[in-house]
Amino acid sequence: MANAAPIFAFEVRYVIELILLVFALIIQGVALVHAITQRSDAFAAIGTLPKGGWIAILAVCLVLILLSRGPISLFGLIGIAAALIYLLDVRVGLRDLSDGKGFW
Repeated sequence: MANAAPIFAFEVRYVIELILLVFALIIQGVALVHAITQRSDAFAAIGTLPKGGWIAILAVCLVLILLSRGPISLFGLIGIAAALIYLLDVRVGLRDLSDGKGFW
């Protein structure tokens, strides 16, 4: 009976890491696909990195999270941060630019 607790803890940790991995892959995949489908001149218009730079960053982070130990590793956290910066900052700027409302 005393040996059941550590096994249960490892199973819970595995499930949590699996959920975080799926979340990270979805976030990074959405960010990468969005970056690929945007116009190149729009990135320069909002004053951010060029399209190729964002695609390279997001693709490298996606590959590193797949090759590393998952989303809790250093590369995984950097990848999640890069994808969230893209989605919460750059994507919003691109959306504001494309719908004609401008920046203000």
